[in-house]
Amino acid sequence: MSNLHQEIKQMIIDALDLEDIEAAEIHDDEPLFVDGLGLDSIDALEIGLALQKHYGIKLKSDSEETRQHFASVNALAALIQSQSNNK
Repeated sequence: MSNLHQEIKQMIIDALDLEDIEAAEIHDDEPLFVDGLGLDSIDALEIGLALQKHYGIKLKSDSEETRQHFASVNALAALIQSQSNNK
């Protein structure tokens, strides 16, 4: 597991106050919403705010592209890497 993946998992746990889950229990390719972690739209907002705070990434909440970025930890890692390469 890369440091970025670990960082994202910890950010999700911290942003959502998930006390009953460890970063190691979140699989990189596991869906974050519906199946997988079963997060909802409020959770997505919290993660979006955490991404903005930690990485300076702003996302459009109603965009299909944003939904794809939130698909899994791998997708979020790819987004963060692409944004940091564009700076």
